[in-house]
Amino acid sequence: MQAVTDHIYIEEQFLGVTLGVVVTPRGLIQIDAPPSPEDARTWRAALMNLGGGMDRVLINLDAHPDRTLGARAMDCVVIAHEKTALTFRTRPSTFKAQGEETGADWESIPGLGSVRWAPPEISFLDQMTLHWGGPEVALEHHAGPANGSIWVKLPEEKIVFIGDAVLKNQPPFLAGANLKAWLASLETLLDTPYKGYTFISSRGGAVTAAQIKNQYDFLKHVHDKLEKTTAKKPNPAAIEKLTASLLTWFKAPSIRQKQYAQRLRYGLAHYNSRQPQAPSYSPEE
Repeated sequence: MQAVTDHIYIEEQFLGVTLGVVVTPRGLIQIDAPPSPEDARTWRAALMNLGGGMDRVLINLDAHPDRTLGARAMDCVVIAHEKTALTFRTRPSTFKAQGEETGADWESIPGLGSVRWAPPEISFLDQMTLHWGGPEVALEHHAGPANGSIWVKLPEEKIVFIGDAVLKNQPPFLAGANLKAWLASLETLLDTPYKGYTFISSRGGAVTAAQIKNQYDFLKHVHDKLEKTTAKKPNPAAIEKLTASLLTWFKAPSIRQKQYAQRLRYGLAHYNSRQPQAPSYSPEE
């Protein structure tokens, strides 16, 4: 576990997501959960040593399985955006580890089997603020990676957890994305009000303004490419060619190349098959 401040921590040892936790006098405000329920229980046990009050709450930054599969094992109230809550209302109550390969990290977890979802019990539309006796913790809607994507901002400490808005040296998930909204969100991060902030990505930990700009450039490139094929579904050959081209943007280890290529291939194949502003989030992403 890595300390960002004396009461804000991140954890990068679990597969799939960088986790966060804010220690307050009332209790722990947790940000995302590991996809493996077993890892979630390990994480929950580790949190017992942090102190703070007795209450617990879990914030899901969107509905992606990599960050929500382990939510039930955290055994606390879950908060998310209303569009994330809507996604859970349209999903079966139990997740089954089968179906299309999407390039997600949960797909490499052996013996995952069936997992019961933990739908959000509290949701909001634009903004929600938690006052737990410590610093103000603001939850803000910033669509992009998913229509229900949110950030967790601590203005006093100038720290913001930005979910999948920026991914460190790995391709983004495109199937459920809204690229125009995503680009707008990244412009917000690069604007003056966020100067001096520490940005925490859900896939890679702390990221710099330069890395945010690189993410912007990549997504703008993808957006421009896909705009040319908006009126028709790209054929497999075109998808494969674009996948190979986009993969060169990332210096991924060789053992990840196949997974990341499939992530891009799946995302490109599905992005133009739906309206980018659709309210639902692809549950298989």
